[in-house]
Amino acid sequence: MKDDVLAKRYADAFLSYACQGLSEEKALDDFKKAREILLENKELILDFLEAPAVTVLEKNAFIDKFFGEGFSEEFRQFLKFLLKKNRIDKLWDVAEYVRVAYSHGKSVRALLKTSFPLDLELVQLIIDSLERKFQRKIKLYIELDGELLGGVKVVIGNKVIDGSVKRRIERLKERFETLRTA
Repeated sequence: MKDDVLAKRYADAFLSYACQGLSEEKALDDFKKAREILLENKELILDFLEAPAVTVLEKNAFIDKFFGEGFSEEFRQFLKFLLKKNRIDKLWDVAEYVRVAYSHGKSVRALLKTSFPLDLELVQLIIDSLERKFQRKIKLYIELDGELLGGVKVVIGNKVIDGSVKRRIERLKERFETLRTA
């Protein structure tokens, strides 16, 4: 069960992160190709990447070479992230989760507008929070919006969750006006 939760978290975080610069189709294609490679060479690849005698630099070079042509830079960065977090052994589980979860249409698209780039861990926290709130799988797309002063704004269907600094300032202004008229 714990492996399923980790696989879901990493898969969702990667897809949200990757979709900042790639199409969802390309991000899913990277996992499909990686899964095919792992089907043929799973033990060999994971044994090398998990070997304590192999340096991190050698492992990163292996990722760059083995997952170079045909894979996105975002996917290679994700593999290096798993390596850094000592979770490279979860690569197969993540690839399987992506295959199963994203082959069904049980998700809802959400647009997250932010004034600054977000890291994988923060993206995953946002996804988890939205999934709890809406009780559905969330496919999060991230858009950098220079007009936001700070904070984030989420659009899901016809619902808007506005956590931007601009909106907070507007609310404060409204409160002051109601206090002044009272």
